[in-house]
Amino acid sequence: MRLKFIFFEFAALNPAENYGMIYLRVSHIEKLYKTFVECGIPIHHNGNLETKHWQQKEFSILDPDSNLLTFGENV
Repeated sequence: MRLKFIFFEFAALNPAENYGMIYLRVSHIEKLYKTFVECGIPIHHNGNLETKHWQQKEFSILDPDSNLLTFGENV
C-alpha cells in the first residue's frame, strides 16, 4: 500500500488557534508509544495509550503547530 499526503500553505492560519487533527492507523502501537516516550516526545495530557470502547488502541501528541496527531490500531 502506498500513501500520499498533500499539504497546502494557509498563510492566514494562526497556529495557536488551530484545531487541526490527523488520525494515523498504525501497526505495533505499543512499540511506537514506547519509542515516543523514550525519545522524550510529549504525549498529549488526554492522550495516553489506552483501548477505547470503539475497539481502537490509541494515543495522541501535539505537533509544534498544535495539530493533534492521534495514532490508532485495531484491537
